[in-house]
Amino acid sequence: MGVAEAVDDAFRTEWGRVVATLIRVTGDWDLAEECAQEAFAQALATWPRDGVPRRPGAWLTTTARNRALDKLRRGTAEAGRLRDLAVTTPADEPAPEPDDVPDDRLRLMFTCCHPALPLEAQVALTLRTLAGLTTPEIARAFLVPEPTMAQRIVRAKRKIRNARIPYRVPPAELLPERTSGVLGVLYLLFNEGYSASAGADLVRQALTAEAIRLARVVVRLLPDAPEAGGLLALMLFHDARRATRTDDAGDLVTLADQDRTRWDRASIDEGVGVLDAALALGRPGPYQLQAAIAACHATAARAEETDWARIARLYELVARLNPSPVVELNRAVAVAMAEGPAAGLALADTLAASGDLAGYHLLPATRADFLRRLDRAEEAEAAYREALELAPTDAERRYLSRRIGELQ
Repeated sequence: MGVAEAVDDAFRTEWGRVVATLIRVTGDWDLAEECAQEAFAQALATWPRDGVPRRPGAWLTTTARNRALDKLRRGTAEAGRLRDLAVTTPADEPAPEPDDVPDDRLRLMFTCCHPALPLEAQVALTLRTLAGLTTPEIARAFLVPEPTMAQRIVRAKRKIRNARIPYRVPPAELLPERTSGVLGVLYLLFNEGYSASAGADLVRQALTAEAIRLARVVVRLLPDAPEAGGLLALMLFHDARRATRTDDAGDLVTLADQDRTRWDRASIDEGVGVLDAALALGRPGPYQLQAAIAACHATAARAEETDWARIARLYELVARLNPSPVVELNRAVAVAMAEGPAAGLALADTLAASGDLAGYHLLPATRADFLRRLDRAEEAEAAYREALELAPTDAERRYLSRRIGELQ
């Protein structure tokens, strides 16, 4: 692995740890992000000469912390904070191994998800600080303009500072009020890893692994919260298919064409157990219903055995509990598989007319598939080309280009 690849890998796996640790020791969110970015830049400059360190995360944390100390020393107004910092983290003390501070990222997540912040700000801020997603990536995940998202993140940080929101995992009696925000963070964190919003890679495994790790912690913290279990099960079902979603060339492989013998049976079995335990609590919610949909796919031995009628019914229930144009698009796919492409196209056309998914590449891609199955090749090609213009990843663009070629 070259130095650039090593730094990229360290960013995916260590960014959240580095920033979370710096926020804990400095209490300054912007300073933490700034010094973390400088540490990664320093890695690009020094690792080619000195070699990749044995513990990249510890090196990055130490470098970032030392930069923070330097910046605080230069600010006379920060003298009091510097004295406190010197007591808690001496400059000559080596950075701890990530496992020595296992709760830092969890503290960060619960701080971001404080109920004083709007839900959208909670999710956006955590994706920025914990996962290292850029503002454009988060804006695409929310389907909002980039300047809107930038302002949302700035306001959230200002609120945390001005309201002196504590950096901690809250006591047990306060956990339930944070559940919705925390689960929303984990859901979007997993989704960004499972289907990247931009770049060469369709899958960013470090993000999916981090989301699953944190979801397991939340399930242990909140054993009586069925939606936490539902979300964990949903992640496990999807992650079980990770190895088969792209081929050796990195090209997209559709669900129907994936080699089901290569799916991770241990993850599927764990997901079934977690989902059953959540449903047994008798309070079904959107995450549990989506997990039940994913279970229909994960437990079908062959694509032809998938119970699409049940999936369509489950999506209808999800839409009632949590109305969303993306949910409606997924329901259109299920209806098309259960009742035929004409029925699915009617639903997709209604969505297109509403404008709710304008700029979302999967809408024209889905319409194109329905039109192709209806032998309306010219219209299908036009829809595929529209999707191609909007597709955010190289793998998806290659897939859509192949579809266009097949039509021609």
